[in-house]
Amino acid sequence: MTREPKQDRSRVTRSHLLEVTVECLAELGWSATTMSVVAQRAGMSRGAMQHHFPTREDLITAALEVMFDARMDQARKESSDLPAGAGRTEAIISRLVEYYTGTLFKAALQVWTAAASDPDLRARVLPLEERFGRIAHRMAVQSLGADDADPTTHRLVQATLDLARGLGLADVLTDDSRRRSEVVRTWAAQLDSTLVRVSAPTSAIAQF
Repeated sequence: MTREPKQDRSRVTRSHLLEVTVECLAELGWSATTMSVVAQRAGMSRGAMQHHFPTREDLITAALEVMFDARMDQARKESSDLPAGAGRTEAIISRLVEYYTGTLFKAALQVWTAAASDPDLRARVLPLEERFGRIAHRMAVQSLGADDADPTTHRLVQATLDLARGLGLADVLTDDSRRRSEVVRTWAAQLDSTLVRVSAPTSAIAQF
């Protein structure tokens, strides 16, 4: 029986630790996501974990990158699976809102809150979030078939992303799904009547 290469085992262990870190951030919050807690949940000793991530800062930074990549992968995959014609705008907005209501967003929110009072952490978070915002905007533009060169359309797309983020925040403490669906439906109708469109929307996957 062929033994699993050491580097493959190391990669699997590292990935598992980062997944556990994200889960802890979303469930327990920033302060409670310590090295000891992550190691315990991952089923390994703290010393073994520190072989991969010597400090909490190393662990959180790597987890941030994983969260960013996962959120982008989710957005890329879902951008190619949207209905055409009636209901497309509402489906696009619903997908955008989903980016801000899942475990990854809840974990990222914990890090954002901590970064507000930690300059070093903020310096790590801002570039990732700014890049996420740019890519999300471009994917929304392409999916909607919107003319982003039009100033009003550009602002409407950005307002859509801000709306999605706000609805995600409203969902943190309580299940806001019923009101959220009504808001999405209303905003989709508004966009359909006001957006300046270009050619038929195309997949945004290849662009990113």
